[in-house]
Amino acid sequence: MSNGKGHAWPSLAPVVEGVPPALDDAAAQPPAELSDRKALEEETERLLDQLARLQQLFFADGRRALLLVLQGRDASGKDGTIKTVVGACNPMGVRIASFGPPTERERAHDFLWRVHQVVPPRGVIGVFNRSHYEDVLVVRVRNLAPPSVWQPRFAQIRHFEALLADTGTIIIKCCLHVSRDEQRQRFLERLDDPKKNWKFRLGDLEDRAHWEGYTEAYRDALAHTSTPSAPWYVVPADDNKVRNYYVARLLVDALARLDLSYPRIDPAVEHAARGFA
Repeated sequence: MSNGKGHAWPSLAPVVEGVPPALDDAAAQPPAELSDRKALEEETERLLDQLARLQQLFFADGRRALLLVLQGRDASGKDGTIKTVVGACNPMGVRIASFGPPTERERAHDFLWRVHQVVPPRGVIGVFNRSHYEDVLVVRVRNLAPPSVWQPRFAQIRHFEALLADTGTIIIKCCLHVSRDEQRQRFLERLDDPKKNWKFRLGDLEDRAHWEGYTEAYRDALAHTSTPSAPWYVVPADDNKVRNYYVARLLVDALARLDLSYPRIDPAVEHAARGFA
């Protein structure tokens, strides 16, 4: 991808269906092509400006929805991505949903019930901060349900996302991949920052103790559910600026591929308005 100045900017390839991604420390590192910090910041700003313009057009066009799924370990940067990247959009056209442990009411339904209720309507960009994938990750690693429960969910998720795609929702799923050492460093920084340490919980440490289990669970989940209509992308997240660049790039490229247009004003409304003026 070029910015028109002769500089080729890297993009991410989707996870190949049926092929578990490595998810090793190397996959969390920024690529050499993005080592020029000043150029990276300028390109990201350009992308965010383009995203703002495209989102305005997307909102007005109103024929499709877009769902951005942000999934990742603790301290992988989900909140930061929303603040920086999604923050470039007009909040009128954005809906953000977060998913914690299911409530008693939610547990009385199938695991996708609470998710389907917050899928974005047409014209809106929806963002999931964590998602329905918790039900094949946390549930598996923490043994909250047996394999006979969580394994069929891979197919159920594929069918659910296919329904969304078939009815006009563009789906982009980002696994924000952070290395173990970087997560440790972010945890330590979070403890020393009163603006962030209130978010720290014992569960963060418990999840870190299951690092290999989560790695295996993520690899399986991505391989089973990355499809042409709902692809997964592994976003290297050890560097926040690189992470933001890639997510912005994915959103801009997805919106730019659409045949978006502003709807025409109703002729009767235009006639009445011009007569009033």
